[in-house]
Amino acid sequence: MTETPTKEEPEQAGPELPMLSVPADGLPPVVTDEAALAQTVAAFAAGTGPVAVDAERASGYRYGQRAFLVQLRREGSGTALIDPDALPDLSALGEVLADVEWVLHAANQDLPCLAELGMRPSRLFDTELGSRIAGLPRVGLGAVVEELLGLRLAKEHSAVDWSTRPLPVPWLTYAALDVEVLVQVRDVLTERLAAQGKLDWALEEFAAVANAPTPVAPAEPWRRVSGLHAVRSRRQLAVVQALWSARDAEARRRDTSPGRLLPDSAIVAAARATPRTAQALASTSGFTGRAAKTKLQLWADAVAEGLALPESELPAHAPRSDGPPPPRAWAAKDPLAAARLNAARAVVTALAEEHALPVENVLQPDALRRVAWTPPQPLDADGVRAALAARGARAWQLDLVSGPVAEAMAQARVPEPDAEPVPDAG
Repeated sequence: MTETPTKEEPEQAGPELPMLSVPADGLPPVVTDEAALAQTVAAFAAGTGPVAVDAERASGYRYGQRAFLVQLRREGSGTALIDPDALPDLSALGEVLADVEWVLHAANQDLPCLAELGMRPSRLFDTELGSRIAGLPRVGLGAVVEELLGLRLAKEHSAVDWSTRPLPVPWLTYAALDVEVLVQVRDVLTERLAAQGKLDWALEEFAAVANAPTPVAPAEPWRRVSGLHAVRSRRQLAVVQALWSARDAEARRRDTSPGRLLPDSAIVAAARATPRTAQALASTSGFTGRAAKTKLQLWADAVAEGLALPESELPAHAPRSDGPPPPRAWAAKDPLAAARLNAARAVVTALAEEHALPVENVLQPDALRRVAWTPPQPLDADGVRAALAARGARAWQLDLVSGPVAEAMAQARVPEPDAEPVPDAG
Protein backbone atom coordinates (compact mmCIF):
# COMPACT_ATOMS: atom_id res chain seq x y z
CA MET A 1 0.00 0.00 0.00
CA THR A 2 1.55 3.26 -1.11
CA GLU A 3 0.69 5.65 1.67
CA THR A 4 0.63 9.42 1.79
CA PRO A 5 2.88 10.98 4.45
CA THR A 6 -0.04 11.65 6.80
CA LYS A 7 -1.78 8.34 6.39
CA GLU A 8 0.23 6.30 8.93
CA GLU A 9 0.43 7.99 12.31
CA PRO A 10 3.58 7.92 14.47
CA GLU A 11 3.95 4.80 16.54
CA GLN A 12 3.22 5.15 20.24
CA ALA A 13 5.13 3.48 23.05
CA GLY A 14 3.57 0.33 24.43
CA PRO A 15 4.10 -3.40 24.93
CA GLU A 16 6.04 -5.13 22.18
CA LEU A 17 3.67 -6.93 19.84
CA PRO A 18 4.58 -9.88 17.60
CA MET A 19 5.75 -8.80 14.15
CA LEU A 20 3.99 -10.13 11.06
CA SER A 21 7.02 -10.74 8.85
CA VAL A 22 6.41 -13.82 6.68
CA PRO A 23 3.39 -14.53 4.45
CA ALA A 24 1.45 -17.51 5.74
CA ASP A 25 1.70 -19.40 2.43
CA GLY A 26 5.15 -18.14 1.51
CA LEU A 27 5.94 -15.43 -1.02
CA PRO A 28 4.23 -16.15 -4.36
CA PRO A 29 5.99 -15.37 -7.66
CA VAL A 30 5.00 -12.13 -9.34
CA VAL A 31 2.48 -12.65 -12.14
CA THR A 32 4.01 -11.14 -15.29
CA ASP A 33 2.54 -13.02 -18.28
CA GLU A 34 -0.85 -13.95 -19.70
CA ALA A 35 -0.58 -17.63 -18.83
CA ALA A 36 0.12 -16.92 -15.16
CA LEU A 37 -2.66 -14.31 -15.16
CA ALA A 38 -5.15 -16.87 -16.50
CA GLN A 39 -4.21 -19.24 -13.68
CA THR A 40 -4.66 -16.41 -11.17
CA VAL A 41 -8.08 -15.56 -12.58
CA ALA A 42 -9.17 -19.19 -12.27
CA ALA A 43 -7.82 -19.44 -8.70
CA PHE A 44 -9.66 -16.32 -7.52
CA ALA A 45 -12.86 -17.31 -9.27
CA ALA A 46 -12.78 -20.56 -7.27
CA GLY A 47 -12.09 -18.84 -3.95
CA THR A 48 -14.68 -18.04 -1.28
CA GLY A 49 -15.58 -15.03 0.80
CA PRO A 50 -14.28 -11.46 0.50
CA VAL A 51 -11.11 -10.60 -1.40
CA ALA A 52 -8.43 -8.37 0.08
CA VAL A 53 -7.12 -5.93 -2.52
CA ASP A 54 -4.27 -3.44 -2.49
CA ALA A 55 -2.16 -1.54 -5.00
CA GLU A 56 1.26 0.07 -4.89
CA ARG A 57 1.97 3.26 -6.81
CA ALA A 58 5.23 5.12 -7.43
CA SER A 59 4.10 8.42 -5.97
CA GLY A 60 6.96 10.89 -5.92
CA TYR A 61 8.88 8.93 -8.58
CA ARG A 62 6.67 8.52 -11.65
CA TYR A 63 4.13 10.73 -13.40
CA GLY A 64 0.54 10.13 -12.34
CA GLN A 65 -0.90 7.63 -9.91
CA ARG A 66 -0.95 4.39 -11.88
CA ALA A 67 -0.40 1.07 -10.13
CA PHE A 68 2.92 -0.78 -10.33
CA LEU A 69 1.87 -3.76 -8.23
CA VAL A 70 -1.53 -5.23 -7.41
CA GLN A 71 -1.94 -7.58 -4.44
CA LEU A 72 -4.93 -9.84 -3.74
CA ARG A 73 -5.75 -12.53 -1.21
CA ARG A 74 -8.86 -14.69 -0.88
CA GLU A 75 -9.79 -17.78 1.06
CA GLY A 76 -9.08 -20.81 -1.12
CA SER A 77 -7.13 -18.71 -3.63
CA GLY A 78 -4.07 -17.66 -1.67
CA THR A 79 -2.15 -14.47 -2.36
CA ALA A 80 -1.37 -13.06 -5.80
CA LEU A 81 1.12 -10.35 -6.70
CA ILE A 82 0.51 -8.98 -10.20
CA ASP A 83 2.74 -6.68 -12.25
CA PRO A 84 0.40 -4.24 -14.08
CA ASP A 85 3.37 -2.75 -15.91
CA ALA A 86 3.61 -6.06 -17.78
CA LEU A 87 -0.15 -6.76 -17.65
CA PRO A 88 -2.03 -3.46 -18.04
CA ASP A 89 -5.38 -5.16 -18.68
CA LEU A 90 -6.73 -6.97 -15.61
CA SER A 91 -10.36 -6.83 -16.70
CA ALA A 92 -10.64 -10.65 -16.71
CA LEU A 93 -9.72 -10.65 -13.02
CA GLY A 94 -12.05 -7.73 -12.43
CA GLU A 95 -14.93 -9.66 -13.99
CA VAL A 96 -14.61 -12.72 -11.74
CA LEU A 97 -14.40 -10.48 -8.68
CA ALA A 98 -17.06 -7.97 -9.72
CA ASP A 99 -19.72 -9.39 -7.38
CA VAL A 100 -17.32 -10.23 -4.57
CA GLU A 101 -16.92 -7.94 -1.56
CA TRP A 102 -13.55 -6.20 -1.78
CA VAL A 103 -11.65 -5.30 1.38
CA LEU A 104 -9.32 -2.32 1.01
CA HIS A 105 -7.67 0.16 3.33
CA ALA A 106 -8.31 3.78 2.29
CA ALA A 107 -10.13 2.59 -0.81
CA ASN A 108 -10.38 5.99 -2.49
CA GLN A 109 -6.58 6.00 -2.85
CA ASP A 110 -6.45 2.72 -4.77
CA LEU A 111 -9.75 2.53 -6.66
CA PRO A 112 -8.78 5.01 -9.43
CA CYS A 113 -5.60 3.16 -10.39
CA LEU A 114 -7.39 -0.21 -10.19
CA ALA A 115 -10.15 1.10 -12.44
CA GLU A 116 -7.50 2.01 -15.03
CA LEU A 117 -6.64 -1.71 -15.10
CA GLY A 118 -10.26 -2.80 -15.55
CA MET A 119 -10.96 -3.68 -11.91
CA ARG A 120 -14.02 -2.11 -10.24
CA PRO A 121 -15.85 -3.44 -7.18
CA SER A 122 -19.61 -3.47 -6.77
CA ARG A 123 -19.26 -3.90 -2.99
CA LEU A 124 -16.43 -3.04 -0.65
CA PHE A 125 -15.38 -2.79 2.96
CA ASP A 126 -12.95 0.05 3.67
CA THR A 127 -10.98 -0.78 6.81
CA GLU A 128 -9.63 2.77 7.14
CA LEU A 129 -13.07 4.39 6.86
CA GLY A 130 -14.56 1.70 9.09
CA SER A 131 -11.89 2.43 11.70
CA ARG A 132 -12.80 6.11 11.66
CA ILE A 133 -16.47 5.33 12.19
CA ALA A 134 -15.60 2.89 14.96
CA GLY A 135 -13.74 5.69 16.75
CA LEU A 136 -10.22 4.24 16.57
CA PRO A 137 -7.70 6.91 17.58
CA ARG A 138 -5.27 6.02 14.76
CA VAL A 139 -6.42 4.69 11.40
CA GLY A 140 -3.26 3.93 9.42
CA LEU A 141 -3.11 0.26 8.48
CA GLY A 142 -0.25 -0.53 10.86
CA ALA A 143 -2.03 1.11 13.79
CA VAL A 144 -5.33 -0.61 12.96
CA VAL A 145 -3.68 -4.04 12.77
CA GLU A 146 -2.05 -3.40 16.15
CA GLU A 147 -5.29 -2.23 17.73
CA LEU A 148 -7.57 -4.95 16.38
CA LEU A 149 -5.31 -7.97 15.88
CA GLY A 150 -2.44 -7.38 18.30
CA LEU A 151 0.15 -7.69 15.53
CA ARG A 152 2.82 -5.37 14.18
CA LEU A 153 2.97 -4.74 10.45
CA ALA A 154 6.24 -3.42 9.05
CA LYS A 155 5.73 -0.20 7.06
CA GLU A 156 9.30 0.72 6.14
CA HIS A 157 8.73 0.14 2.40
CA SER A 158 5.53 2.18 2.04
CA ALA A 159 7.20 5.07 0.16
CA VAL A 160 9.68 3.22 -2.06
CA ASP A 161 9.81 3.43 -5.86
CA TRP A 162 7.44 0.63 -6.87
CA SER A 163 8.31 1.11 -10.54
CA THR A 164 11.69 -0.53 -9.79
CA ARG A 165 12.22 -3.77 -11.72
CA PRO A 166 12.83 -6.37 -10.53
CA LEU A 167 11.15 -5.61 -7.23
CA PRO A 168 13.33 -6.61 -4.25
CA VAL A 169 12.12 -9.56 -2.20
CA PRO A 170 11.71 -7.51 1.02
CA TRP A 171 9.41 -5.12 -0.84
CA LEU A 172 7.34 -7.98 -2.23
CA THR A 173 7.10 -9.49 1.25
CA TYR A 174 5.85 -6.18 2.60
CA ALA A 175 3.29 -5.97 -0.23
CA ALA A 176 2.04 -9.52 0.35
CA LEU A 177 1.63 -8.87 4.07
CA ASP A 178 -0.52 -5.80 3.38
CA VAL A 179 -3.33 -8.11 2.18
CA GLU A 180 -2.53 -10.96 4.56
CA VAL A 181 -4.72 -9.71 7.40
CA LEU A 182 -7.19 -7.31 5.74
CA VAL A 183 -10.09 -9.77 5.88
CA GLN A 184 -9.37 -10.46 9.56
CA VAL A 185 -9.41 -6.72 10.22
CA ARG A 186 -12.71 -6.50 8.37
CA ASP A 187 -14.22 -9.26 10.54
CA VAL A 188 -13.14 -7.66 13.83
CA LEU A 189 -14.26 -4.22 12.69
CA THR A 190 -17.64 -5.61 11.67
CA GLU A 191 -18.17 -6.97 15.18
CA ARG A 192 -17.06 -3.72 16.80
CA LEU A 193 -19.24 -1.55 14.54
CA ALA A 194 -22.24 -3.79 15.17
CA ALA A 195 -21.71 -3.57 18.94
CA GLN A 196 -21.60 0.24 18.65
CA GLY A 197 -24.76 0.37 16.54
CA LYS A 198 -22.75 1.84 13.66
CA LEU A 199 -22.53 -1.05 11.21
CA ASP A 200 -25.36 0.22 9.02
CA TRP A 201 -23.71 3.65 8.99
CA ALA A 202 -20.45 2.13 7.83
CA LEU A 203 -22.12 0.03 5.14
CA GLU A 204 -23.78 3.16 3.74
CA GLU A 205 -20.42 4.89 3.62
CA PHE A 206 -18.80 1.91 1.89
CA ALA A 207 -21.57 1.82 -0.72
CA ALA A 208 -21.06 5.53 -1.38
CA VAL A 209 -17.34 4.93 -1.99
CA ALA A 210 -18.01 1.97 -4.29
CA ASN A 211 -20.60 3.89 -6.31
CA ALA A 212 -18.82 7.23 -6.42
CA PRO A 213 -18.38 8.64 -9.94
CA THR A 214 -14.92 8.99 -11.42
CA PRO A 215 -13.35 12.11 -9.93
CA VAL A 216 -13.41 15.10 -12.27
CA ALA A 217 -10.04 16.73 -12.88
CA PRO A 218 -9.90 20.28 -11.47
CA ALA A 219 -10.39 23.04 -14.01
CA GLU A 220 -7.25 24.83 -12.79
CA PRO A 221 -4.93 22.15 -11.36
CA TRP A 222 -2.06 24.63 -11.07
CA ARG A 223 -3.86 26.23 -8.14
CA ARG A 224 -2.87 23.21 -6.07
CA VAL A 225 0.72 24.46 -5.96
CA SER A 226 1.82 24.45 -2.35
CA GLY A 227 2.42 27.95 -0.98
CA LEU A 228 0.22 29.65 -3.58
CA HIS A 229 -1.21 31.89 -0.85
CA ALA A 230 2.09 33.84 -0.96
CA VAL A 231 1.46 34.86 -4.58
CA ARG A 232 -0.43 38.14 -4.58
CA SER A 233 -0.93 39.58 -8.06
CA ARG A 234 -2.71 38.18 -11.10
CA ARG A 235 0.51 38.61 -13.11
CA GLN A 236 2.38 36.45 -10.59
CA LEU A 237 -0.41 33.88 -10.79
CA ALA A 238 0.09 33.79 -14.56
CA VAL A 239 3.75 32.91 -13.97
CA VAL A 240 2.72 30.10 -11.60
CA GLN A 241 0.27 28.79 -14.22
CA ALA A 242 2.86 28.85 -17.01
CA LEU A 243 5.58 27.23 -14.92
CA TRP A 244 3.19 24.55 -13.64
CA SER A 245 2.07 23.76 -17.21
CA ALA A 246 5.65 23.54 -18.49
CA ARG A 247 6.66 21.31 -15.59
CA ASP A 248 3.62 19.06 -16.04
CA ALA A 249 4.25 18.59 -19.76
CA GLU A 250 7.92 17.79 -19.18
CA ALA A 251 7.13 15.40 -16.34
CA ARG A 252 4.56 13.60 -18.46
CA ARG A 253 7.07 13.32 -21.32
CA ARG A 254 9.76 11.92 -19.04
CA ASP A 255 7.36 9.84 -16.91
CA THR A 256 8.64 11.32 -13.70
CA SER A 257 7.08 13.04 -10.72
CA PRO A 258 6.75 16.80 -11.41
CA GLY A 259 8.25 17.63 -8.02
CA ARG A 260 11.47 15.85 -8.99
CA LEU A 261 11.94 18.31 -11.84
CA LEU A 262 10.99 21.48 -10.00
CA PRO A 263 9.59 21.84 -6.47
CA ASP A 264 6.48 23.89 -5.81
CA SER A 265 8.55 26.24 -3.68
CA ALA A 266 10.66 27.13 -6.73
CA ILE A 267 7.54 27.95 -8.77
CA VAL A 268 6.29 30.27 -6.04
CA ALA A 269 9.71 31.89 -5.66
CA ALA A 270 9.94 32.56 -9.40
CA ALA A 271 6.42 34.00 -9.49
CA ARG A 272 7.23 36.40 -6.65
CA ALA A 273 10.63 37.44 -8.07
CA THR A 274 9.49 37.56 -11.76
CA PRO A 275 13.05 37.23 -13.13
CA ARG A 276 13.32 38.58 -16.69
CA THR A 277 16.24 36.43 -17.87
CA ALA A 278 17.44 32.86 -17.55
CA GLN A 279 20.48 34.15 -15.69
CA ALA A 280 18.30 35.93 -13.14
CA LEU A 281 16.12 32.83 -12.81
CA ALA A 282 19.20 30.69 -12.13
CA SER A 283 19.86 32.64 -8.94
CA THR A 284 16.27 32.39 -7.72
CA SER A 285 15.55 30.11 -4.79
CA GLY A 286 14.80 26.57 -5.96
CA PHE A 287 16.57 26.86 -9.33
CA THR A 288 20.11 26.21 -8.13
CA GLY A 289 19.87 22.41 -8.08
CA ARG A 290 21.00 20.17 -10.92
CA ALA A 291 17.49 19.01 -11.87
CA ALA A 292 16.18 22.57 -12.20
CA LYS A 293 19.27 23.83 -14.04
CA THR A 294 19.04 21.04 -16.62
CA LYS A 295 15.89 22.64 -18.05
CA LEU A 296 16.63 26.23 -17.07
CA GLN A 297 15.70 27.65 -20.47
CA LEU A 298 12.37 25.79 -20.39
CA TRP A 299 11.54 27.38 -17.04
CA ALA A 300 12.75 30.81 -18.21
CA ASP A 301 10.54 30.58 -21.28
CA ALA A 302 7.58 29.70 -19.07
CA VAL A 303 8.23 32.72 -16.84
CA ALA A 304 8.43 34.92 -19.92
CA GLU A 305 5.13 33.46 -21.15
CA GLY A 306 3.43 34.34 -17.89
CA LEU A 307 4.87 37.85 -17.91
CA ALA A 308 3.74 38.42 -21.51
CA LEU A 309 0.17 37.16 -21.06
CA PRO A 310 -2.35 39.86 -22.06
CA GLU A 311 -4.08 41.61 -19.17
CA SER A 312 -7.45 40.29 -20.28
CA GLU A 313 -6.23 36.67 -20.01
CA LEU A 314 -4.65 36.85 -16.55
CA PRO A 315 -6.04 34.29 -14.09
CA ALA A 316 -8.43 35.51 -11.42
CA HIS A 317 -7.21 35.97 -7.86
CA ALA A 318 -9.49 33.16 -6.67
CA PRO A 319 -10.63 29.99 -8.45
CA ARG A 320 -14.02 29.89 -10.07
CA SER A 321 -16.55 28.43 -7.65
CA ASP A 322 -20.31 27.95 -7.43
CA GLY A 323 -20.10 27.78 -3.65
CA PRO A 324 -20.28 30.39 -0.92
CA PRO A 325 -17.33 32.66 -0.05
CA PRO A 326 -14.71 31.56 2.50
CA PRO A 327 -16.26 31.43 6.01
CA ARG A 328 -13.86 34.09 7.30
CA ALA A 329 -15.66 36.61 5.05
CA TRP A 330 -19.19 35.70 6.15
CA ALA A 331 -19.42 38.02 9.15
CA ALA A 332 -18.96 41.02 6.85
CA LYS A 333 -20.96 39.74 3.87
CA ASP A 334 -23.89 38.09 5.67
CA PRO A 335 -23.76 38.14 9.48
CA LEU A 336 -26.87 35.99 9.82
CA ALA A 337 -25.36 33.28 7.59
CA ALA A 338 -22.24 33.38 9.77
CA ALA A 339 -24.42 32.92 12.84
CA ARG A 340 -26.21 29.97 11.21
CA LEU A 341 -22.91 28.33 10.34
CA ASN A 342 -21.46 28.75 13.82
CA ALA A 343 -24.61 27.36 15.41
CA ALA A 344 -24.72 24.39 13.04
CA ARG A 345 -21.03 23.64 13.53
CA ALA A 346 -21.52 23.52 17.28
CA VAL A 347 -24.33 20.98 16.84
CA VAL A 348 -22.31 18.77 14.46
CA THR A 349 -19.28 18.90 16.78
CA ALA A 350 -21.43 17.83 19.73
CA LEU A 351 -22.90 14.95 17.73
CA ALA A 352 -19.40 13.86 16.70
CA GLU A 353 -18.28 13.78 20.31
CA GLU A 354 -21.42 11.96 21.43
CA HIS A 355 -20.96 9.17 18.86
CA ALA A 356 -17.13 9.08 18.87
CA LEU A 357 -16.91 10.07 15.21
CA PRO A 358 -14.63 12.49 13.35
CA VAL A 359 -16.58 15.70 12.65
CA GLU A 360 -16.06 15.37 8.90
CA ASN A 361 -17.64 11.91 8.96
CA VAL A 362 -20.76 13.17 10.70
CA LEU A 363 -21.35 15.60 7.83
CA GLN A 364 -19.27 16.89 4.94
CA PRO A 365 -18.15 20.44 5.86
CA ASP A 366 -18.86 21.78 2.35
CA ALA A 367 -22.48 20.59 2.50
CA LEU A 368 -22.96 22.29 5.87
CA ARG A 369 -21.48 25.55 4.60
CA ARG A 370 -23.68 25.61 1.51
CA VAL A 371 -26.87 25.01 3.48
CA ALA A 372 -25.92 27.65 6.06
CA TRP A 373 -25.22 30.19 3.32
CA THR A 374 -28.41 29.48 1.37
CA PRO A 375 -30.84 27.81 3.79
CA PRO A 376 -34.01 26.07 2.60
CA GLN A 377 -37.38 27.71 3.03
CA PRO A 378 -38.98 26.89 5.30
CA LEU A 379 -35.95 26.35 7.50
CA ASP A 380 -37.07 23.14 9.17
CA ALA A 381 -35.89 19.54 9.52
CA ASP A 382 -37.46 18.40 6.25
CA GLY A 383 -35.98 21.32 4.34
CA VAL A 384 -32.51 20.81 5.77
CA ARG A 385 -32.74 17.07 5.12
CA ALA A 386 -33.62 17.62 1.45
CA ALA A 387 -30.89 20.24 1.02
CA LEU A 388 -28.20 18.04 2.57
CA ALA A 389 -29.36 14.98 0.63
CA ALA A 390 -28.99 16.96 -2.60
CA ARG A 391 -25.37 17.56 -1.62
CA GLY A 392 -24.56 13.89 -1.08
CA ALA A 393 -25.26 13.31 2.60
CA ARG A 394 -26.10 9.69 3.40
CA ALA A 395 -29.35 8.58 5.05
CA TRP A 396 -27.69 7.87 8.42
CA GLN A 397 -26.15 11.35 8.42
CA LEU A 398 -29.50 12.91 7.57
CA ASP A 399 -31.21 11.01 10.39
CA LEU A 400 -28.55 12.19 12.82
CA VAL A 401 -28.18 15.88 11.92
CA SER A 402 -31.23 17.19 10.05
CA GLY A 403 -33.40 18.05 13.05
CA PRO A 404 -30.70 19.46 15.37
CA VAL A 405 -29.04 21.46 12.56
CA ALA A 406 -32.37 22.89 11.39
CA GLU A 407 -33.25 23.94 14.93
CA ALA A 408 -29.84 25.52 15.51
CA MET A 409 -29.95 27.46 12.24
CA ALA A 410 -33.52 28.64 12.81
CA GLN A 411 -32.61 29.96 16.24
CA ALA A 412 -29.36 31.60 15.15
CA ARG A 413 -29.16 35.35 15.69
CA VAL A 414 -26.57 37.95 14.77
CA PRO A 415 -24.46 38.66 17.88
CA GLU A 416 -24.79 42.04 19.50
CA PRO A 417 -21.93 44.42 18.65
CA ASP A 418 -20.38 44.08 22.11
CA ALA A 419 -20.67 40.27 22.20
CA GLU A 420 -17.60 38.07 22.11
CA PRO A 421 -16.79 37.06 18.50
CA VAL A 422 -17.06 33.39 17.59
CA PRO A 423 -13.67 31.99 16.44
CA ASP A 424 -13.55 31.08 12.76
CA ALA A 425 -13.19 27.29 12.35
CA GLY A 426 -12.21 27.64 8.66
